[in-house]
Amino acid sequence: MRKSKPKKRYVLPDPKFGDTLVTKFVNNLMLDGKKSVSYKIFYGALELVEERLGKNSDEPVSGLDVWKKALNNCTPAVEVKSRRVGGATFQVPMEVRPERKQSLGIKWMIMFARKRNEKTMIERLAGEIIAASKGEGGAMKKKDDTHRMAEANKAFSHFRF
Repeated sequence: MRKSKPKKRYVLPDPKFGDTLVTKFVNNLMLDGKKSVSYKIFYGALELVEERLGKNSDEPVSGLDVWKKALNNCTPAVEVKSRRVGGATFQVPMEVRPERKQSLGIKWMIMFARKRNEKTMIERLAGEIIAASKGEGGAMKKKDDTHRMAEANKAFSHFRF
């Protein structure tokens, strides 16, 4: 690399919980620069999660804790990267850096929430959060597929770069 690495940009914590991870999630959720709409969707989804899960149990459930558990569940540990060796392209399994783990988990959760069939985005996101916290749903399936792909191509791990 000829140029120096760009400086790391740090995001400010969100207004309600004071958590930078929430801000990163909201920034990924945002479309067309509408951050206030994105915050409304996120906070509304957390309230809906609390409401749905609080019905079944007698003690109150924290929506933020459920969301963090869901995000932890759908972050991948390994992924495959294409590596060209002598005319052939191999899928080489690699460990994922912590920041990339986080961003992949966030992106997958949002992507599969958008693909759900509920009526509003708040309901879709809440549904995906609940599903991921239980270890099911689209984001969890994507993580499992990624892990399965890395396991299948374990033979090419000596091509790591």
